[in-house]
Amino acid sequence: MIKGCLIGALLLCAAIAHTVAQTTGFSLVRLDEKKKIEVWYGGKLLTAYCYFDSTEKPVLYPIKTVSGTTITRGFPIAPRAGERTDHPHHVGLWLNYESVNGLDFWNNSDAIAADKKPKYGSIRHQRILSANTLVHKGKPEAKLETLSHWVDINGNVLLEEITTYTFQVENNSLIIDRACTLKARVEQVIFKDVKDGLLGLRVARSLEMPSNQEDSFVDAQGNVTTVKKMDAEGVTGMYVNKEGIRGDATWAKRSVWTTLNGKTDGKEVSIAIIDHPRNIGYPTYWHARGYGLFAANPLGQKIFSEGKEALNFTLKKDETVNLKYRVVVHEGSTLAPTEIDALANDFAKR
Repeated sequence: MIKGCLIGALLLCAAIAHTVAQTTGFSLVRLDEKKKIEVWYGGKLLTAYCYFDSTEKPVLYPIKTVSGTTITRGFPIAPRAGERTDHPHHVGLWLNYESVNGLDFWNNSDAIAADKKPKYGSIRHQRILSANTLVHKGKPEAKLETLSHWVDINGNVLLEEITTYTFQVENNSLIIDRACTLKARVEQVIFKDVKDGLLGLRVARSLEMPSNQEDSFVDAQGNVTTVKKMDAEGVTGMYVNKEGIRGDATWAKRSVWTTLNGKTDGKEVSIAIIDHPRNIGYPTYWHARGYGLFAANPLGQKIFSEGKEALNFTLKKDETVNLKYRVVVHEGSTLAPTEIDALANDFAKR
């Protein structure tokens, strides 16, 4: 049995441990010592699955366009000049929640003081279940399946998470499908109806919305974070949802998809996040902020509906919930609503 497991582990490592990324199609580069697996396409880095201790959750970071333009913020991992340094828990692309059996998973990071850590939860990567590069319907894909545990400070497991990341490149777009199954490992797990969740992306400064406003935000623990006023030169972002609602007005609106359009490094970029019709709370509420947080939260209905709706989503022991989201990073033009609708219709069939 041990020998069989060892052989299986070696075969898995061989499938994804490359010293040099391929120059055509997808390749997966495993870097155990750096706690990440890089995703390459055509000899260029697109993103990496990272399970750093400092982030308190697995993330995709950085995320780049097909040509190599970075669309995610650098801070706190690799700060860049001129970008914001608020919300150190906003890293790349992630999925977690502000209140799970009273523990705050969303706001946790290495910036939290040790004496406050018992109030926070972490998502701990356990292992890679599978990793493959393949051709699907004549198009190259890369798939990565992972196992993680949602734990308290003592390592007690609240939730088991199995996530499959599917990466595609089509029409100058990087397409990331993130599908996960969450399973309750305790008697009951309650996702309290709160604002901060569920799928989050933090974008580069150039893709934020122009603003001269200073804002303060309070989390579930009562901590206040101030987002300071900054020079808006070169800041070009604009949110638009399926219904044609624009800018800050997309916040707290339900929609099948929302896109963020702008320019970075002189190139037009569109980032679309698409909900799946089998997800809970479909179509999701959007927690889209002008300072660069782009999030879909189907579980925090009370604040977004101003009290008209409420959802304290509960999983009993051994119950599961499936969550699927598509993220599209397009470069060279602004994605038209008809193009995003086509991507959403394709995603709905998966």
